[in-house]
Amino acid sequence: MISRRRFLEVGAVTAGITAASPFAYGAATDEKCDASSRPPSLAALKSRKSEAVPITGEERYDRQERARKLMGENALDAIVLMEGTSLKYFTGIRWWGGERMFALVLPAKGSAFYVCPAFEEDRAREQIANAPSGERPDVRTWQEDESPYQRVAQGLKERGVTTGKLGIEETVHFVFSDGIARASPQVTLKSATPVTAGCRMIKSPHEISLMRLASQVTLAAYKAVYHALREGMTQQQVEDLIAAAYEQLGFPGEASVQVGEYSALPHGSNTPQVVREGSVVMIDDGCTVEGYQSDITRTFVLGKAPEKVRDKMNKVFDVVHRAQAAALAAARPGVQCGSVDAAARKVITDAGYGPDYKYFTHRLGHGMGMDMHEWPYLVRGNTSLLQTNMTTSNEPGIYLRGAFGVRLEDDMHVTENGAELFTPQSPSLEDPFGKM
Repeated sequence: MISRRRFLEVGAVTAGITAASPFAYGAATDEKCDASSRPPSLAALKSRKSEAVPITGEERYDRQERARKLMGENALDAIVLMEGTSLKYFTGIRWWGGERMFALVLPAKGSAFYVCPAFEEDRAREQIANAPSGERPDVRTWQEDESPYQRVAQGLKERGVTTGKLGIEETVHFVFSDGIARASPQVTLKSATPVTAGCRMIKSPHEISLMRLASQVTLAAYKAVYHALREGMTQQQVEDLIAAAYEQLGFPGEASVQVGEYSALPHGSNTPQVVREGSVVMIDDGCTVEGYQSDITRTFVLGKAPEKVRDKMNKVFDVVHRAQAAALAAARPGVQCGSVDAAARKVITDAGYGPDYKYFTHRLGHGMGMDMHEWPYLVRGNTSLLQTNMTTSNEPGIYLRGAFGVRLEDDMHVTENGAELFTPQSPSLEDPFGKM
Protein backbone atom coordinates (compact mmCIF):
# COMPACT_ATOMS: atom_id res chain seq x y z
CA MET A 1 0.00 0.00 0.00
CA ILE A 2 1.29 3.44 -0.90
CA SER A 3 0.18 5.86 1.78
CA ARG A 4 -1.29 9.21 0.85
CA ARG A 5 0.46 10.73 3.81
CA ARG A 6 3.99 9.42 3.41
CA PHE A 7 5.20 12.21 1.13
CA LEU A 8 7.45 13.46 3.92
CA GLU A 9 10.45 11.19 4.29
CA VAL A 10 11.80 10.98 7.80
CA GLY A 11 15.46 11.95 7.84
CA ALA A 12 18.22 9.75 9.18
CA VAL A 13 18.34 9.75 12.98
CA THR A 14 21.61 10.92 14.46
CA ALA A 15 23.81 8.43 16.25
CA GLY A 16 23.33 10.29 19.53
CA ILE A 17 19.56 9.98 19.37
CA THR A 18 19.69 6.33 18.36
CA ALA A 19 22.07 5.39 21.12
CA ALA A 20 19.79 7.08 23.65
CA SER A 21 17.08 4.46 23.24
CA PRO A 22 17.04 1.91 26.08
CA PHE A 23 14.69 -0.39 24.16
CA ALA A 24 16.35 -3.68 23.32
CA TYR A 25 14.99 -3.87 19.78
CA GLY A 26 17.04 -1.60 17.55
CA ALA A 27 18.58 0.19 20.53
CA ALA A 28 21.82 1.12 18.83
CA THR A 29 21.36 -0.07 15.28
CA ASP A 30 19.02 0.36 12.34
CA GLU A 31 18.05 -3.32 12.40
CA LYS A 32 14.42 -4.18 11.73
CA CYS A 33 12.14 -5.86 14.23
CA ASP A 34 12.62 -9.52 13.31
CA ALA A 35 10.18 -12.13 14.55
CA SER A 36 12.48 -13.49 17.27
CA SER A 37 12.89 -10.09 18.95
CA ARG A 38 9.31 -8.83 18.83
CA PRO A 39 7.82 -7.54 22.09
CA PRO A 40 5.20 -9.78 23.76
CA SER A 41 2.27 -7.57 22.67
CA LEU A 42 3.31 -8.04 19.03
CA ALA A 43 4.24 -11.69 19.33
CA ALA A 44 0.75 -12.41 20.68
CA LEU A 45 -0.95 -11.13 17.51
CA LYS A 46 -2.53 -13.81 15.33
CA SER A 47 -2.82 -13.69 11.55
CA ARG A 48 -6.27 -12.87 10.21
CA LYS A 49 -5.31 -13.51 6.59
CA SER A 50 -7.77 -16.40 6.26
CA GLU A 51 -10.68 -14.01 6.93
CA ALA A 52 -10.04 -12.00 3.76
CA VAL A 53 -12.07 -13.30 0.82
CA PRO A 54 -10.91 -12.01 -2.61
CA ILE A 55 -13.20 -10.12 -4.99
CA THR A 56 -14.54 -12.47 -7.68
CA GLY A 57 -14.81 -12.20 -11.45
CA GLU A 58 -18.58 -12.23 -11.14
CA GLU A 59 -18.44 -9.15 -8.93
CA ARG A 60 -16.30 -7.34 -11.50
CA TYR A 61 -18.75 -8.29 -14.24
CA ASP A 62 -21.56 -6.75 -12.21
CA ARG A 63 -19.46 -3.61 -11.78
CA GLN A 64 -19.06 -3.27 -15.53
CA GLU A 65 -22.81 -3.67 -16.02
CA ARG A 66 -23.40 -0.99 -13.40
CA ALA A 67 -20.92 1.25 -15.26
CA ARG A 68 -22.88 0.78 -18.48
CA LYS A 69 -26.08 1.80 -16.71
CA LEU A 70 -24.40 4.95 -15.40
CA MET A 71 -23.05 5.73 -18.88
CA GLY A 72 -26.62 5.78 -20.13
CA GLU A 73 -27.72 8.05 -17.28
CA ASN A 74 -24.83 10.45 -17.96
CA ALA A 75 -25.00 10.48 -21.78
CA LEU A 76 -21.62 8.79 -22.25
CA ASP A 77 -21.07 6.39 -25.14
CA ALA A 78 -17.96 4.74 -23.67
CA ILE A 79 -15.26 5.22 -21.03
CA VAL A 80 -11.50 4.77 -21.18
CA LEU A 81 -9.57 3.25 -18.27
CA MET A 82 -5.79 3.01 -18.00
CA GLU A 83 -3.40 1.79 -15.34
CA GLY A 84 -4.58 2.54 -11.83
CA THR A 85 -7.28 1.79 -9.31
CA SER A 86 -10.34 2.00 -11.56
CA LEU A 87 -8.83 -0.50 -14.00
CA LYS A 88 -8.21 -2.88 -11.08
CA TYR A 89 -11.71 -2.26 -9.74
CA PHE A 90 -13.47 -3.18 -12.99
CA THR A 91 -11.13 -5.91 -14.27
CA GLY A 92 -8.68 -7.03 -11.58
CA ILE A 93 -5.82 -6.08 -13.93
CA ARG A 94 -2.75 -4.59 -12.25
CA TRP A 95 -0.83 -2.74 -14.91
CA TRP A 96 2.19 -0.52 -15.18
CA GLY A 97 3.45 0.80 -18.47
CA GLY A 98 4.72 4.33 -18.15
CA GLU A 99 4.57 6.23 -21.41
CA ARG A 100 3.18 3.30 -23.44
CA MET A 101 -0.58 3.22 -23.67
CA PHE A 102 -2.49 0.24 -22.31
CA ALA A 103 -6.23 0.86 -22.09
CA LEU A 104 -9.60 -0.74 -21.59
CA VAL A 105 -12.38 0.89 -23.61
CA LEU A 106 -15.75 -0.02 -22.13
CA PRO A 107 -18.68 1.05 -24.34
CA ALA A 108 -22.21 1.61 -23.10
CA LYS A 109 -23.33 -0.85 -25.78
CA GLY A 110 -21.25 -3.60 -27.33
CA SER A 111 -18.21 -5.50 -26.17
CA ALA A 112 -15.20 -4.00 -24.41
CA PHE A 113 -11.79 -3.95 -26.07
CA TYR A 114 -8.20 -3.48 -25.00
CA VAL A 115 -5.39 -1.50 -26.65
CA CYS A 116 -1.99 -2.91 -25.79
CA PRO A 117 1.68 -2.58 -26.83
CA ALA A 118 2.42 -5.55 -29.07
CA PHE A 119 5.40 -6.74 -27.03
CA GLU A 120 3.22 -6.74 -23.89
CA GLU A 121 0.45 -8.87 -25.37
CA ASP A 122 1.33 -12.06 -23.50
CA ARG A 123 1.51 -10.25 -20.17
CA ALA A 124 -1.78 -8.52 -20.90
CA ARG A 125 -3.63 -11.67 -21.98
CA GLU A 126 -2.47 -13.47 -18.85
CA GLN A 127 -4.36 -10.94 -16.72
CA ILE A 128 -7.23 -10.30 -19.11
CA ALA A 129 -8.08 -14.02 -18.94
CA ASN A 130 -9.30 -13.44 -15.36
CA ALA A 131 -11.23 -10.26 -16.19
CA PRO A 132 -14.91 -10.18 -17.20
CA SER A 133 -15.37 -11.61 -20.73
CA GLY A 134 -11.75 -12.70 -20.66
CA GLU A 135 -12.38 -15.98 -22.53
CA ARG A 136 -12.43 -14.28 -25.95
CA PRO A 137 -11.10 -10.77 -25.40
CA ASP A 138 -10.73 -8.17 -28.14
CA VAL A 139 -7.08 -7.13 -27.78
CA ARG A 140 -5.75 -4.60 -30.30
CA THR A 141 -1.99 -4.36 -30.33
CA TRP A 142 0.28 -1.63 -31.67
CA GLN A 143 3.94 -1.70 -32.58
CA GLU A 144 6.43 0.84 -31.25
CA ASP A 145 6.25 2.96 -34.42
CA GLU A 146 2.42 2.85 -34.61
CA SER A 147 -0.30 4.93 -32.97
CA PRO A 148 -2.33 3.37 -30.14
CA TYR A 149 -4.83 6.18 -30.55
CA GLN A 150 -5.81 4.95 -33.99
CA ARG A 151 -6.54 1.57 -32.41
CA VAL A 152 -8.91 3.32 -29.99
CA ALA A 153 -10.57 5.26 -32.82
CA GLN A 154 -11.04 2.12 -34.91
CA GLY A 155 -12.53 0.16 -32.01
CA LEU A 156 -14.98 2.96 -31.27
CA LYS A 157 -15.95 3.24 -34.94
CA GLU A 158 -16.72 -0.48 -35.10
CA ARG A 159 -19.07 0.00 -32.15
CA GLY A 160 -20.83 2.93 -33.77
CA VAL A 161 -19.10 5.62 -31.71
CA THR A 162 -17.86 8.04 -34.36
CA THR A 163 -19.43 11.03 -32.63
CA GLY A 164 -20.87 11.41 -29.15
CA LYS A 165 -19.13 11.52 -25.78
CA LEU A 166 -16.18 9.50 -24.51
CA GLY A 167 -15.48 9.50 -20.76
CA ILE A 168 -11.85 9.68 -19.67
CA GLU A 169 -10.98 8.34 -16.20
CA GLU A 170 -9.67 11.12 -13.99
CA THR A 171 -6.12 9.81 -13.53
CA VAL A 172 -5.38 9.36 -17.26
CA HIS A 173 -2.40 11.50 -18.31
CA PHE A 174 -3.03 14.41 -20.66
CA VAL A 175 -0.73 12.97 -23.33
CA PHE A 176 -3.07 9.97 -23.69
CA SER A 177 -6.35 11.89 -23.68
CA ASP A 178 -4.88 14.40 -26.14
CA GLY A 179 -3.81 11.58 -28.47
CA ILE A 180 -7.29 10.08 -28.35
CA ALA A 181 -8.86 13.46 -29.08
CA ARG A 182 -6.65 13.97 -32.13
CA ALA A 183 -7.39 10.51 -33.49
CA SER A 184 -11.17 10.88 -32.93
CA PRO A 185 -11.87 14.57 -33.62
CA GLN A 186 -15.65 14.08 -33.89
CA VAL A 187 -15.85 12.56 -30.42
CA THR A 188 -16.22 14.87 -27.39
CA LEU A 189 -14.06 13.94 -24.42
CA LYS A 190 -15.76 14.21 -21.02
CA SER A 191 -15.01 13.16 -17.46
CA ALA A 192 -15.73 9.53 -16.64
CA THR A 193 -15.97 10.36 -12.93
CA PRO A 194 -19.80 10.13 -12.81
CA VAL A 195 -19.36 6.50 -13.87
CA THR A 196 -16.18 5.42 -12.09
CA ALA A 197 -16.87 7.26 -8.84
CA GLY A 198 -20.56 6.47 -9.22
CA CYS A 199 -19.68 2.78 -9.04
CA ARG A 200 -16.80 2.88 -6.59
CA MET A 201 -18.48 5.16 -4.01
CA ILE A 202 -21.22 2.61 -3.24
CA LYS A 203 -19.71 -0.44 -1.59
CA SER A 204 -21.04 -3.96 -1.75
CA PRO A 205 -21.45 -6.05 1.42
CA HIS A 206 -18.26 -7.89 0.43
CA GLU A 207 -16.32 -4.63 0.12
CA ILE A 208 -17.69 -3.44 3.46
CA SER A 209 -16.52 -6.66 5.12
CA LEU A 210 -13.00 -6.23 3.73
CA MET A 211 -12.83 -2.63 4.93
CA ARG A 212 -14.16 -3.56 8.34
CA LEU A 213 -11.46 -6.23 8.64
CA ALA A 214 -8.79 -3.75 7.53
CA SER A 215 -9.87 -1.30 10.24
CA GLN A 216 -9.91 -4.00 12.91
CA VAL A 217 -6.43 -5.13 11.88
CA THR A 218 -5.10 -1.57 12.02
CA LEU A 219 -6.49 -0.94 15.49
CA ALA A 220 -5.07 -4.25 16.75
CA ALA A 221 -1.65 -3.30 15.35
CA TYR A 222 -1.78 0.13 16.99
CA LYS A 223 -2.80 -1.33 20.34
CA ALA A 224 0.02 -3.87 20.30
CA VAL A 225 2.56 -1.16 19.47
CA TYR A 226 1.15 1.15 22.15
CA HIS A 227 1.87 -1.53 24.76
CA ALA A 228 5.40 -1.95 23.37
CA LEU A 229 6.32 1.75 23.44
CA ARG A 230 9.20 2.84 25.65
CA GLU A 231 10.65 6.24 26.41
CA GLY A 232 13.57 7.03 24.13
CA MET A 233 12.26 5.21 21.08
CA THR A 234 12.67 7.02 17.78
CA GLN A 235 10.02 7.55 15.15
CA GLN A 236 11.66 4.98 12.94
CA GLN A 237 11.66 2.36 15.68
CA VAL A 238 7.94 2.91 16.28
CA GLU A 239 7.19 2.76 12.57
CA ASP A 240 9.19 -0.47 12.28
CA LEU A 241 7.18 -1.94 15.15
CA ILE A 242 3.95 -1.05 13.35
CA ALA A 243 5.14 -2.74 10.15
CA ALA A 244 6.08 -5.81 12.22
CA ALA A 245 2.64 -5.84 13.86
CA TYR A 246 0.98 -5.82 10.47
CA GLU A 247 3.21 -8.69 9.37
CA GLN A 248 2.04 -10.69 12.40
CA LEU A 249 -1.56 -9.94 11.46
CA GLY A 250 -1.02 -11.04 7.87
CA PHE A 251 -1.43 -7.83 5.86
CA PRO A 252 0.81 -5.08 4.46
CA GLY A 253 0.56 -1.79 6.29
CA GLU A 254 2.46 1.17 7.62
CA ALA A 255 2.06 4.28 9.75
CA SER A 256 3.49 7.72 10.24
CA VAL A 257 4.41 8.71 13.79
CA GLN A 258 4.55 12.29 15.10
CA VAL A 259 5.64 13.25 18.59
CA GLY A 260 5.10 16.29 20.80
CA GLU A 261 4.90 19.62 18.99
CA TYR A 262 5.09 17.85 15.62
CA SER A 263 1.69 16.27 16.26
CA ALA A 264 0.34 19.78 15.57
CA LEU A 265 1.32 19.35 11.91
CA PRO A 266 -1.49 17.20 10.45
CA HIS A 267 0.79 15.37 8.02
CA GLY A 268 3.87 15.57 10.16
CA SER A 269 7.43 16.75 9.84
CA ASN A 270 10.70 15.30 8.57
CA THR A 271 12.42 16.39 11.79
CA PRO A 272 13.78 13.38 13.74
CA GLN A 273 11.69 12.83 16.88
CA VAL A 274 11.99 10.79 20.07
CA VAL A 275 9.17 9.54 22.30
CA ARG A 276 9.38 10.93 25.84
CA GLU A 277 7.36 10.30 29.00
CA GLY A 278 4.30 12.55 28.94
CA SER A 279 4.63 13.46 25.27
CA VAL A 280 1.75 13.36 22.81
CA VAL A 281 2.14 10.66 20.16
CA MET A 282 0.05 10.58 16.97
CA ILE A 283 -0.05 7.41 14.83
CA ASP A 284 -1.77 7.54 11.46
CA ASP A 285 -2.36 5.47 8.27
CA GLY A 286 -3.51 1.90 7.71
CA CYS A 287 -3.26 -1.40 5.90
CA THR A 288 -4.54 -3.14 2.77
CA VAL A 289 -6.89 -6.14 2.81
CA GLU A 290 -7.50 -7.66 -0.64
CA GLY A 291 -6.97 -4.21 -2.16
CA TYR A 292 -9.16 -2.31 0.34
CA GLN A 293 -7.79 0.32 2.69
CA SER A 294 -8.08 1.38 6.30
CA ASP A 295 -7.10 4.82 7.57
CA ILE A 296 -7.05 5.29 11.34
CA THR A 297 -5.42 7.84 13.64
CA ARG A 298 -4.87 7.50 17.37
CA THR A 299 -3.46 10.25 19.55
CA PHE A 300 -2.30 9.45 23.08
CA VAL A 301 0.20 10.28 25.80
CA LEU A 302 2.98 7.93 26.82
CA GLY A 303 2.51 7.50 30.55
CA LYS A 304 0.98 10.61 32.12
CA ALA A 305 1.03 14.12 30.75
CA PRO A 306 2.76 16.80 32.87
CA GLU A 307 0.32 18.39 35.33
CA LYS A 308 0.80 21.89 33.89
CA VAL A 309 -0.60 20.85 30.50
CA ARG A 310 -2.71 17.82 31.40
CA ASP A 311 -6.00 19.70 31.69
CA LYS A 312 -5.47 21.45 28.37
CA MET A 313 -4.58 18.22 26.60
CA ASN A 314 -7.60 16.45 28.02
CA LYS A 315 -9.88 19.34 27.09
CA VAL A 316 -8.68 19.27 23.49
CA PHE A 317 -9.09 15.50 23.33
CA ASP A 318 -12.64 15.79 24.71
CA VAL A 319 -13.60 18.42 22.14
CA VAL A 320 -12.23 16.34 19.25
CA HIS A 321 -13.96 13.24 20.62
CA ARG A 322 -17.29 15.09 20.76
CA ALA A 323 -16.76 16.48 17.26
CA GLN A 324 -16.20 12.99 15.89
CA ALA A 325 -19.37 11.78 17.62
CA ALA A 326 -21.34 14.76 16.24
CA ALA A 327 -20.21 13.95 12.71
CA LEU A 328 -21.20 10.31 13.18
CA ALA A 329 -24.64 11.38 14.37
CA ALA A 330 -25.07 13.75 11.41
CA ALA A 331 -24.10 11.21 8.73
CA ARG A 332 -27.00 9.40 7.10
CA PRO A 333 -28.39 8.83 3.60
CA GLY A 334 -29.74 11.98 1.95
CA VAL A 335 -27.70 14.59 3.85
CA GLN A 336 -25.13 16.76 2.12
CA CYS A 337 -21.49 15.79 2.56
CA GLY A 338 -20.68 19.34 3.64
CA SER A 339 -23.20 19.20 6.49
CA VAL A 340 -21.28 16.38 8.18
CA ASP A 341 -18.13 18.51 8.17
CA ALA A 342 -20.22 21.38 9.57
CA ALA A 343 -21.50 19.25 12.46
CA ALA A 344 -17.98 18.46 13.64
CA ARG A 345 -16.68 21.96 12.99
CA LYS A 346 -19.48 23.51 15.07
CA VAL A 347 -18.45 21.50 18.14
CA ILE A 348 -14.85 22.60 17.74
CA THR A 349 -15.74 26.26 17.07
CA ASP A 350 -18.21 26.41 19.98
CA ALA A 351 -15.44 25.15 22.27
CA GLY A 352 -13.27 28.13 21.33
CA TYR A 353 -11.09 26.53 18.66
CA GLY A 354 -12.42 28.46 15.69
CA PRO A 355 -13.39 30.05 13.50
CA ASP A 356 -13.31 28.02 10.33
CA TYR A 357 -9.92 26.36 9.73
CA LYS A 358 -7.95 28.18 12.44
CA TYR A 359 -7.28 25.09 14.57
CA PHE A 360 -9.26 22.42 12.73
CA THR A 361 -7.20 22.95 9.63
CA HIS A 362 -8.53 20.34 7.17
CA ARG A 363 -11.79 18.83 5.97
CA LEU A 364 -13.56 16.29 8.17
CA GLY A 365 -13.06 13.31 5.90
CA HIS A 366 -12.57 11.62 2.56
CA GLY A 367 -14.10 8.67 0.82
CA MET A 368 -12.32 5.35 1.12
CA GLY A 369 -12.17 2.03 -0.67
CA MET A 370 -9.43 0.68 -2.91
CA ASP A 371 -7.78 4.11 -2.62
CA MET A 372 -7.19 5.59 0.80
CA HIS A 373 -8.54 8.89 -0.53
CA GLU A 374 -11.38 8.77 -3.05
CA TRP A 375 -14.89 10.12 -3.57
CA PRO A 376 -16.90 11.45 -1.74
CA TYR A 377 -15.28 14.19 0.36
CA LEU A 378 -16.77 15.50 3.61
CA VAL A 379 -15.88 19.15 3.13
CA ARG A 380 -17.64 22.49 3.27
CA GLY A 381 -19.48 23.31 0.06
CA ASN A 382 -19.87 19.72 -1.12
CA THR A 383 -23.59 19.41 -1.80
CA SER A 384 -23.36 15.79 -2.93
CA LEU A 385 -25.73 13.59 -0.93
CA LEU A 386 -24.55 10.68 1.17
CA GLN A 387 -25.92 7.31 0.10
CA THR A 388 -26.24 3.97 1.83
CA ASN A 389 -22.97 1.99 1.78
CA MET A 390 -20.70 4.93 1.16
CA THR A 391 -17.53 4.76 3.27
CA THR A 392 -15.49 7.72 4.48
CA SER A 393 -13.02 8.69 7.14
CA ASN A 394 -14.26 10.66 10.15
CA GLU A 395 -11.23 12.58 11.39
CA PRO A 396 -11.66 15.87 13.22
CA GLY A 397 -8.60 17.43 14.79
CA ILE A 398 -7.33 20.41 16.77
CA TYR A 399 -3.76 21.52 16.12
CA LEU A 400 -2.01 23.96 18.48
CA ARG A 401 1.15 24.97 16.67
CA GLY A 402 4.28 24.72 18.79
CA ALA A 403 2.51 22.67 21.46
CA PHE A 404 0.61 19.53 20.34
CA GLY A 405 -2.23 18.30 18.17
CA VAL A 406 -5.04 15.77 18.59
CA ARG A 407 -6.72 13.94 15.73
CA LEU A 408 -9.09 11.01 16.12
CA GLU A 409 -9.83 9.10 12.95
CA ASP A 410 -12.01 6.07 12.35
CA ASP A 411 -13.52 4.76 9.14
CA MET A 412 -17.24 5.37 8.76
CA HIS A 413 -19.91 3.36 6.92
CA VAL A 414 -23.19 5.03 5.93
CA THR A 415 -25.99 2.59 6.76
CA GLU A 416 -29.65 2.62 5.76
CA ASN A 417 -30.65 4.68 8.81
CA GLY A 418 -27.46 6.48 9.89
CA ALA A 419 -23.80 5.62 10.09
CA GLU A 420 -21.40 3.40 12.03
CA LEU A 421 -17.68 3.40 12.75
CA PHE A 422 -15.80 0.23 11.90
CA THR A 423 -13.81 0.66 15.12
CA PRO A 424 -14.77 2.06 18.54
CA GLN A 425 -13.91 5.64 19.39
CA SER A 426 -10.76 6.16 21.43
CA PRO A 427 -11.71 6.61 25.11
CA SER A 428 -8.97 9.00 26.29
CA LEU A 429 -5.42 10.27 25.87
CA GLU A 430 -4.08 8.02 28.63
CA ASP A 431 -6.21 4.96 27.77
CA PRO A 432 -6.48 5.22 23.98
CA PHE A 433 -7.77 1.70 23.29
CA GLY A 434 -9.83 0.85 26.35
CA LYS A 435 -11.23 -2.68 26.35
CA MET A 436 -11.22 -3.80 22.72
